[in-house]
Amino acid sequence: MSIGLIVVLVILGLVVLVGVIFGVWVWVQYNAFVRLRNNVDESYSTMDVYMKKRYDLIPNLVETVKGYAKHEEATLEGVMQARYSCMNASTTAERAESENVLTNTLKSLFAVTENYPQLQANQNFLDLQQTLKTLEEEISVSRKYYNGCVKTYNIKRESFPTNMIAKWFKFEKRDLFEIAEQEKVAPKVQF
Repeated sequence: MSIGLIVVLVILGLVVLVGVIFGVWVWVQYNAFVRLRNNVDESYSTMDVYMKKRYDLIPNLVETVKGYAKHEEATLEGVMQARYSCMNASTTAERAESENVLTNTLKSLFAVTENYPQLQANQNFLDLQQTLKTLEEEISVSRKYYNGCVKTYNIKRESFPTNMIAKWFKFEKRDLFEIAEQEKVAPKVQF
């Protein structure tokens, strides 16, 4: 065997070895993206379950308040419209925006109920209010988890060299589930 043939075979072997290493790297990175994308989807689904529970609770809450606060129709209508908007949002951004509106209308509803002492003493209303509070806490925790999953996914998607894998296999950027700016500001307490 001539030295030229040996050199060609060594170079060919190195090219194949580099190709195999690159192929394995692409395979590992692709699977990592799939895992991260599934984590994002699963975390959104978990958050969605809690939000749907809240949507199901709202009509009961509105009906209970309606029995005591008959002339607060505009507030009650606003809550139901906000609920409908949330349920029909198609993107994460739309969902986050409509969730912020729903949160604000629920705050208005609870502000209105403070004017009705009989309602504040109603056990059904108190139970609904406590259930809603628990759901809000669960939504907050699941939103935090979702945003963490999205952050991890987006960092990998935008970092070099894995951004090339993301482009090749069309792993799209995911949106965070952000709260409204007014929700980020701590409320002022005055005595």
